[in-house]
Amino acid sequence: MVEMAEATTEQVVVAIVTEAIGGGGNWGGSGGQWCVMGSSTAYQVAKRGQRTLLLEQFDFLHQRGSSHGESRTIRTTYPEDYYTGMVIESSKLWEQAQSEVGYEVYFKTSQLDMGCSDNKSLRAVIATCCQNSVPHRILNHQQVHQEFSGKIQLPENWVGLVTEDGGVIKPTKAVSMFQILALKYGAVLRDNMEVIDVKKDDLRGGVFVCTRNGEKFWGKKCVVTVGAWMKKLVKTVTGLVLPIQPLEIYVCYWKIKEGHEGEFTMGGGFPTFASYGQPYIYGTPSFEFPGLIKIPVHGGHPCDPDKRTWSHDPTVIDSLKQWIKERFGEVVDSTMPAITQSCMYSMTPDEDFVIDFLGGQFGKDVVVAGGFSGHGFKMAPVVGRILADLVLSGEAKGVELKHFRLARFDGNPKGNVKDFEEQVNFSANS
Repeated sequence: MVEMAEATTEQVVVAIVTEAIGGGGNWGGSGGQWCVMGSSTAYQVAKRGQRTLLLEQFDFLHQRGSSHGESRTIRTTYPEDYYTGMVIESSKLWEQAQSEVGYEVYFKTSQLDMGCSDNKSLRAVIATCCQNSVPHRILNHQQVHQEFSGKIQLPENWVGLVTEDGGVIKPTKAVSMFQILALKYGAVLRDNMEVIDVKKDDLRGGVFVCTRNGEKFWGKKCVVTVGAWMKKLVKTVTGLVLPIQPLEIYVCYWKIKEGHEGEFTMGGGFPTFASYGQPYIYGTPSFEFPGLIKIPVHGGHPCDPDKRTWSHDPTVIDSLKQWIKERFGEVVDSTMPAITQSCMYSMTPDEDFVIDFLGGQFGKDVVVAGGFSGHGFKMAPVVGRILADLVLSGEAKGVELKHFRLARFDGNPKGNVKDFEEQVNFSANS
């Protein structure tokens, strides 16, 4: 057994379990945006002077979950009013971490949200911008055409919402940044450590974290960010069944017509964007692959993380082809994506996060965070800060967590009630 420290009130020790927890012969495997959540938490806890252990099932910076790849968007535009403040804080924390490590992972541009003028989700986004005093402009289809130099074409009954809080985050580089900073502040990081159990220490308090290779770690506190396997872990440990479903999704890059490549870059004034409706489509400027633009559908199909297809869905591609041709005409080649990549979401029914104490026999010794539903990466810095607050002081400062509690599913499998459309296409055939 590896004992990280004595169980004293002066020295809080935190074990952070990231990516999947396997075990029992019938579960184990992959993860999600949770590699970045665990790494961000390790950085936050270690920076506060606490002895910290980060356990990763696979190699560090692997590509088997959802924290890898070339780009993620950041935006303050949400239908739910409780995410705006979290994104604003995250933007500041991204910049702070960048300054500490000495290189950039966060690149700013504007954000364009677009859709039919009577779309409930888009109208809720506009209302949230007003409520949270987010500077914004509402443009008709002609004004959008002018704003972006004729590159984006909207139907007459569509509107565009422009904010200046968009941007792109480089995910693999960001995970590496948090791990480097965690090491700088004294954390211990171990990869290829498949955790198979978390047990309460009835003698001293705290918990044991057990790995498949026979090692056992003790911590006064434990943070679990296991992504797609949260449902199975929580059921194994407590008997509680959480409605968290892994989805396999497909990221697509499309070729820009020769001679127009610079127009679709951040330097050329091109925004990150989201298109509300069915399907919900989002994208980033041309950035990671010269001459290509990232435009995927925000959705996928249920999957077993151990048995992913790793190939694109033709029905998804067809819906993207039509949208791209209608929005960008012949300037972006809508014939077929130049690159497709497989990734995963971990969905809750209400598309809200799960951030809470595990409770039961563990009380406040174990904190769980998951179900980030395809929109959590941008908030990794604030989620890490919140998780550090919860394990070190028992409460999170400056944020209301009622929307993220486990108890919201008690007698209500759909979770938080919302008066607008679901954002993620979530069906067996999507």
